[in-house]
Amino acid sequence: MAQQAPWINRLTIKKARKHMMKIAITAHGEDRHAAVDSRFGRADYFVLYDQEKDTWDAMPNTQNLEAAHGAGIQAGQSLAKTGAKVLITGHVGPKAFKVLQAGQIAMYSLGEMNGTVEEALSAFLAGKLAAIAVPNALDGKK
Repeated sequence: MAQQAPWINRLTIKKARKHMMKIAITAHGEDRHAAVDSRFGRADYFVLYDQEKDTWDAMPNTQNLEAAHGAGIQAGQSLAKTGAKVLITGHVGPKAFKVLQAGQIAMYSLGEMNGTVEEALSAFLAGKLAAIAVPNALDGKK
């Protein structure tokens, strides 16, 4: 089972696995068949799965693709407005991490996964993804 970050509420994980939450996955496209994107702040899209309604939706992240700075903060604020409680992505920088943490959004790492959004969701639901417990910017800075 994936390691749990100490600040993540155990109820969040239970709800997510019992079909009660919105789960966001960073992606290169706008549906469940799109390839996952390891970037958070500059991901092309956030694909959202609503477990309660069993529906898929997508939110473009165009405003942050070319941002000089602050892309992660803005993306985190936008994601919090969707009601998502779980984020599956590759890397989250320190400022975005704080925004997501404040929004009580549990973060999980894709690790080396290069599959589709649907495969990432399946891996999360099976407990195969590790929780992101500390910021891990793409350039290796911590």
